[in-house]
Amino acid sequence: MPLLTFRAENFRCLEDITLDADPKYNLIHGANASGKTSLLEGLAYLGRGKSFRGAPTTNLVRHGQQQFVLFGEAQRGDHTSRIGLRNGREGLEIRIDGQPGANTAALAERLPLQIIDPDIHDLVAAGPENRRRYLDWIAFHVEHGFLPEWQAFRRALKQRNAALKGTGEGLDAWNAEFVERGLKVDAARRATLKKSVEALEKQGLSLLGSAVRYEYRSGWGQEQTLAEALDAGAERDLQQGSTQAGPHRADIRLIVDERQARRLVSRGQQKLLACAMILAATDVVQQHQKEPMLLLLDDPAAELDTDSLARLMEQVFALGSQLVVTALDPTALIFPQQPAVFHVERGELSRDQ
Repeated sequence: MPLLTFRAENFRCLEDITLDADPKYNLIHGANASGKTSLLEGLAYLGRGKSFRGAPTTNLVRHGQQQFVLFGEAQRGDHTSRIGLRNGREGLEIRIDGQPGANTAALAERLPLQIIDPDIHDLVAAGPENRRRYLDWIAFHVEHGFLPEWQAFRRALKQRNAALKGTGEGLDAWNAEFVERGLKVDAARRATLKKSVEALEKQGLSLLGSAVRYEYRSGWGQEQTLAEALDAGAERDLQQGSTQAGPHRADIRLIVDERQARRLVSRGQQKLLACAMILAATDVVQQHQKEPMLLLLDDPAAELDTDSLARLMEQVFALGSQLVVTALDPTALIFPQQPAVFHVERGELSRDQ
């Protein structure tokens, strides 16, 4: 059971709410603009240190207040972590078990979670950044040592771009660092996709009823090594002042019935395909950690017909994750067992009797 309790103070419209979570199923219902999505956003912020809606901190602090505070207790194995963070004018502060100085990676480690929200189709339809972030999230949890290598690669990329914008001095040295770190990130991503492809194909077939393939694109031409790609693009990189080839340009190409998904799949199908990817990621990480994680679903019925929603929820329940689900109508979803039901109204949370 990942989440035991959650508290939010002055987060969006939530003045002071406490959620004592059921270990399996939690249903949050209420009218539009009542605070349901804000509650999920707060939960996700506690595990990520950022808003899944892309909102800046000023939009997250309740009107008239200086900061918001989030607190939760999360269980991993036999250990219960106390996770706290505050954010406002003085910046983000994270505490784990009362100790300051923690970073967002520590949040992700203590409270691993995924979320399915009404914009989840962007994982399929939007640019490659979301798909890289998706693959890197799995790698963070299942590939030992991935995070420090990814951080070292990002530093090398930043320094190489700085050299490109300047005189080009020191470029050869940063090329070597960039290639060394980049190849390690690339190898970890390939290994992650290999571990995930069975779950990805299974979920895609279950939700879409179609064969889905996932092709990894490294970010440079496959006929070249990364070092050769940098040499071939050196003049272009200097002209543009940025690195055009490398793992930061990687992507996952999604093929549904031999058609590229982002171009030929309807919005509803894009949502199902994106949901399949999220459920597969959840499955892979849970199997690696050998315990359930937290899965948040914001109005899963949006843009889905009755049959599609039923297929989605069947796969969701089969994962065995701890769920927090929002809905306009508390009777719209049928759970395998009675969920803990909460009502949100004007930013206040109460448990149904």
